[in-house]
This record gives sequence, C-alpha cells and structure tokens, in this order.
Amino acid sequence: MTTFRRRLAEWRSRSLKRETLWFFQWSSKTAGLDPAREAAMAFPHLQQPSFLLASLKADSINKPFAQRCQDLVKVIEDFPAKELHAIFPWLVESIFGSLDGVLAGWNLRCLQGRVSPVEYSIAMEFLDPGGPMMKLVYKLQAEDYKFDFPVSYLPGPVKASIQERVLPDSPLYHNKVQLPSTGGLGLHLALNPFEYYMFFFALSLITQKPPPGALHVRTSDCAYFILVDRYLAWFLPTEGSVLPPLSSSPGGPSPSPAPRTPAVPFASYGLHHTSLLKRHISHQTSVNADPASHEIWRSETLLQVFVEMWLHHYSLEMYQKMQSPHAKESFMPTEEHVLVVRLLLKHLHAFANSLRPEQASPSAHSHAASPLEEFKRAAVPRFVQQKLYLFLQHCFGHWPLDASFRAVLEMWLSYLQPWRYAPEKQAPSSDCQARSVSERWAPFVQENLLVYTKLFLGFLSRALRTDLVSPKNALMVFRVAKVFAQPNLAEMIQRGEQLFLEPELVIPHRQHRLFTVPTFTGSFLSSWPPAITDASFKVKSHVYSLEGQDCKYTPMFGPEIRALVLRLAQLITQAKQTAKSLSDQYGESTAARPFLSWLGFYPADTNGSYPGNDLDEMGQDRVRKTDEYLEKALEYLCQVFRLSEAQLAQLTLALGTTQDENGKKQLPDCIVGEDGLILTPLGRYQIINGLRRFDIEYQGDSELQPIRSYEIAGLVRVLFRLSSAINRRFAGQMVALCSRADFLGSFCRYHLLEPGLSDRRLLSPVGRGRAASLARGPRLSLRFLGSYRTLLALLLAFFVASLFCIGPLLCALLLVLGYVLYAVAMTLLTEQGKLHQL
Repeated sequence: MTTFRRRLAEWRSRSLKRETLWFFQWSSKTAGLDPAREAAMAFPHLQQPSFLLASLKADSINKPFAQRCQDLVKVIEDFPAKELHAIFPWLVESIFGSLDGVLAGWNLRCLQGRVSPVEYSIAMEFLDPGGPMMKLVYKLQAEDYKFDFPVSYLPGPVKASIQERVLPDSPLYHNKVQLPSTGGLGLHLALNPFEYYMFFFALSLITQKPPPGALHVRTSDCAYFILVDRYLAWFLPTEGSVLPPLSSSPGGPSPSPAPRTPAVPFASYGLHHTSLLKRHISHQTSVNADPASHEIWRSETLLQVFVEMWLHHYSLEMYQKMQSPHAKESFMPTEEHVLVVRLLLKHLHAFANSLRPEQASPSAHSHAASPLEEFKRAAVPRFVQQKLYLFLQHCFGHWPLDASFRAVLEMWLSYLQPWRYAPEKQAPSSDCQARSVSERWAPFVQENLLVYTKLFLGFLSRALRTDLVSPKNALMVFRVAKVFAQPNLAEMIQRGEQLFLEPELVIPHRQHRLFTVPTFTGSFLSSWPPAITDASFKVKSHVYSLEGQDCKYTPMFGPEIRALVLRLAQLITQAKQTAKSLSDQYGESTAARPFLSWLGFYPADTNGSYPGNDLDEMGQDRVRKTDEYLEKALEYLCQVFRLSEAQLAQLTLALGTTQDENGKKQLPDCIVGEDGLILTPLGRYQIINGLRRFDIEYQGDSELQPIRSYEIAGLVRVLFRLSSAINRRFAGQMVALCSRADFLGSFCRYHLLEPGLSDRRLLSPVGRGRAASLARGPRLSLRFLGSYRTLLALLLAFFVASLFCIGPLLCALLLVLGYVLYAVAMTLLTEQGKLHQL
C-alpha cells in the first residue's frame, strides 16, 4: 500500500508539472512570448538544458543582434554553470563560425567600427577580456567542465602526429587526447572552457573565409584584429602582472586553474616518439604543487594556442620535403593571416623585453623569480622560434611574386628587430646617422642566426626575379637593405656565423640534435634545462634544431651570397637607368602631345607602350620616389657587404648597362644568328622583368590593320572599297607608270609603292618568311582621309580661307597645288638619297 501511494504521488507530481508547463506555453503563445524562454525563467527547477538552448537558437533567427547580446548577458548572469554548460559549444560556434567554414558566425574579420558602429561596439564589449563571454568561460572553468574538440580540424602536423598515436611536441595537447570509443566518430581533445574558446577564436582566422565584398577591408580596423590585440595586452602584459579572472558574482567562487601536467619529455619531429597510449597510462593528470604557477596558466595557454593554430602548419620533415620542386603544400596563409601573426610577434617582443634590468640579468635566474618573469624570458625561444622559422621559410618559397609579399616581409623584419619594441626610452638620433644596435641584442641575433641569414638568402632569390622598376618592389628592397644596414647589426651576424663555424672541441657532430633539443614539459614551469653559457654551443643548437643535423649552412658574408648581392646591385643600377629613361619618355610625350589630344583626336601609339611597370599610373612624384628607394638600397647594400664604387662600375660595364644615345633605343641582350636575332638568357630576364624591350611595329598590310581610335570606322571601310576598286581597274597602268625611268615614274613610285618590309626592321625567321611572300605591287591608298586629324585640318583650312574671302573651290585647288609642290620636292629628295646610297 505504501509503495502504491508513493507511485501515485509521483504520478500526480509529474502530471501537475506537465499541466503547468502546458498552461504556461499556452499563455505565452497568447501573449506573443517565447514559451521556452518564459518557462526557463519562471520555473528554473523544472527546466531542462534543451529548453534554454532551443530558446537561444530561436532568438538567433528572430531577434536583432543587439537584443540577442542583451539576452545572452542576462542568461550568463542568471543561470548556473550546469545549464550554461549545454549552450557553451553552440554559443562559441555561433560567434566564431563553424570549423568547416560553412557558418560565418558574427563575421568578426569584416566587422568595422566605421561601417557598422553599433554592432561593432556591442560585439567588442561582449567579447572583451573582461566582458560577459569571458565571465561565462570562467564560470564554467570553476566547475571543471570539458568539451570535445575534433582532432581533424587541427593543423596538419599536429593532426598527423595524433592520428599516428604520437603525442605532439607542444605541452598544449598533453593528457587531452581522447581515444575514440567503439563506434566513435574519431579522435578528439578534451579541452577546458578557456582552451575551447581560444581554439575556436584562433582557428576562425583560418577556417572562416571572408565574403567576396570584403576583399578591400583593412585588416587593422576589423574587430578580430583588435580583439587579438586586446587579448595579448590582457594576458601577456608588458606592465604589471596578469589580471586575475573575474568571478561571476561578488561572493562567488573564483575559477580554478587549468590542470597541470607533470614533466613529460619533449620529443621533436624526426626523433623517436613515445606511444600516445603509453603516455596516457604513465602520465596521469595532476595539479602542479606550485601555487604561484596558477598566475600564468591562462597566459601560457593563450600563447600556445595562437602559435599552434597560426604557425604550426609545417614540420621539419615537411620543410625538408618542401625543398623538392615537386613538393605541394596544402596550406597557404593569407595576407590577413600574416598581418595577425606580425601583431603577435610585435607584442611578444614587447612582452619579453619588459623585464627590468635586474630581472633580465643572468644572476636573476639563481634567485626566486615569479612565474611571469620566467615566462617572459623563455616565451619566444621556447614556443615561437622553430615554428615561426618554418612558417617564414614556406612563405619566402611559395608566396606569389607580387606586391602582397610586403606583408610577409614586414612580419620578418619585425621579428628581426626586437629592439624596436623594447619599452626603455632610446636616445633620439638624427636622420643622417642611424642608431647603433646595442650589444645587449647579440645573444638574440646569435640564437636566431638562421632567421637573419637563411631568410636573407631567400629574399635575395626573390628580389632577383622581380621587376625592380616597380615602386612597390623597389620599396621592399629598400626596407630590407635599410634594416640590415643598421650599425653593428652586420658585425653581430658575422660574429654569430664565426661561432657556428668554429671547429668542434667537445661535442661530436653527430650528437648535435640530441644536445640541442631541449626537454619540454607538459607545463611551462616544470623542469627547464639549465642555461647554456657557451655561445658557440647556443648558435650550433639553434642551427641544428631548425635545419637538422645534416644541414649545409651558407654563410651570409661568404662568396656565394656576396656574388648574389653583386648581381642584385647590377640590377638595381639597371633599374635606375630604366626608370630614368621612362621618366624622360613620360615627360617628352606629355610635352609633345598636341592640343587636339584633349579633344580625343591625338593618334594612339600603334607600337604600344612600355609594359611591366606602373610608373605612368603613379606619376612623376612616384618615379622620383622609386629612384630614391633604389639609390638608398644600393647604398645600404654597399655598407653591409663593403662593396666599393670601383666594383660596381666594373660590374655595370660587364652587364652592358651603358646605353646608346640617351638610353631609349637599347634592345634586350641578344646575338645575331643566321635567321635573325636570338635572345640570350640575360635578354630573356630583361624582357620578363620589363627592363628592356623590342620596338614592336605593325608589319602587315597597312590597308588591313585594325581601325584606330582616331579614325572614322564607316568612312575607313568606304574608302578601302573605293581604293580597292581603283586599284583593280587601273592596276596595269600603275605598274607601267612606276616602271618608267623618268621623273614621272619617280613621282608615281613615291605615291604608289609601299616601302619593303625588309627595310623596316630585322625580323625573326617567321617574319622574314612572311615578308618574302607578301610582295605587293603599286596601289592607291585613300585611308588617310578617314582620320579625324586629316578632316579637322581640312575644315580649319577652309575656315581660314573663308576669312580671306576665298571660296571652297579655289581653296581646294590651292590645297591640291600645294600638295603637288610638296610631293615634287619629296620625290627629288628621295631620288637624290638613292643616288648617294649607290
């Protein structure tokens, strides 16, 4: 009986709940409200997670953006973590888009304040490091929730390593990989809320493709770019310490730190890896005993996520295979991607160099240093250096040869100059004397030697294949030359090369990779290898860890690169001469252009204009700027590599840059063969890069050439039919007249015979064959009467004659008489010239 009563009470309770919920839904519908939302608010003890999620999904379709964000703020404040746990993955995906790129989310990469100020302000406030979304993250973090992230969307090397059951080198993945259960869809990571949020945020830069209308959006003005800057400033502060996470309520619990992992040996790509399964068995998750480490776990996670998602797309094996000309890469970064990475590098330099002098000294390591100080010392060399080098190598080798490479170039130069982002005030320097690079940066230069030397070689190979007459390409050469010409920088690079090339004394060559690979751990604050004091060993460790044990190093100041620099100097000199020639041509053509060109009557250039550069579009000011860029670049290269003026002059002569006349008629480098001109390799290079050209002329029948813009199309066709009819009717008489030896024959030959094609230019073998087959007899051409210029000249002549009271008939007779006298004079001069040639 007692059991029956208990069951009856439970049934009545469930029935009452169903009836209450049904009544609430009915009343909400009659009031025009969302029943799921009202039920969740009125009966929180009855509601299920699906009600809240369904309500938010419906709001995302029916409500405007501002109202949705206001509702989300209320939900985050009012609901406990248990209910918020179910909506968190959907909310993150609705903001940053889906991992497959189908859903765009809030489209932060195209959201700008000047275009959509209201939406921009609301989104930035919601996603701010101290905003509602981060409060939700910390609220869930305090409850130690985990969220699944599919391994298939991770960068290529990471995904391949995990799928092969090998743990990646980054401690970010330690103790997070979950093996698929029976019937599971695949491998996934178990991430805490902060990691899950940052994974989506970082990957949205790669997975989300901007719409076609957003091609001209300025990256630095977009919400995504500014959010990256805010997150970096918040979690990697250059002043003070990392701000503690905000609790969800004034008296609420503060989020617990992320789980720490014990020391797990770091395994670089190319070495033997421990099995993923074995590591999961032998290294279980534990909490780091050091409470001070809790201060920077978010900073460490943020940096690792950004580096892994943005830079870790190429492994050492992939880089070595990349040297093959048949290698194909699946991932190619965009210009926006590169700009965001540059922002990260600039902030990391400021973060790493924000240590006070007493903290940065070697003796500070022996004292008890805060975790943030230790993190600042090792953030760049430990997490960034290797992945950034491979990323830059790929960009230098695969980026298109156009002006968009400027983004990659500036990213590289930003990393090369950490002194630019040091917080200490530097003494102002005059424009004529550049500030010398301090010796305190010598360790950085030595430990990043390949980033200076190997990538400089990569830039040289690109510069030798580009058109240096283009202002944008000239600017890139100038920027690189200026950076490397900073006083004392070249000397530090040279000393670093000398340290690397020192003979082996203690460490055998074959053991370099074993000594150079540091022991990374699951946590940053776990055992860090002791500081290496030997400078030569540091440089060797850097080179062998990035290039492998069998690398072949090419010294930057050795004969091979010096020869390439000399070749670049030659091309710069030649590009300067070409730019000056084009500038002179531009000025002369502008000054010589008649007044009729304003009316559209000026004849177009049938031979075309100089291809391959944008000088005409830029104007004279940009032409002068290009000349300045090339001049200063040549000066800086001479400073860095100690080139003398005598060497430059000798090499310039050897290249054949001395120009005949005033430099306007120089042909590409070629030799004369049996069948005509044959281009040399240098000549092909000159044509491809627009440094020289052939004068291209129309070599066919002048009567059949395309109708020009300065001609009347209909009139030209009528005149062609008329002249063709005359030529067919009187062909025999014209041949007889032109064959006479007297003055009448000369007069007819002057008007009826076209100069031979072989007398115009030295043609190619194909052109010679066509010219031989196109022997044309005497004929009359009336096409000149279809020109706007000719007709306008006749109208002006009749108008001037009318001012002197000369009628149209008399004016026409005078014009014919004047032309006959002109033709007689030209006939006599032509015959006299032929007699002198004989």
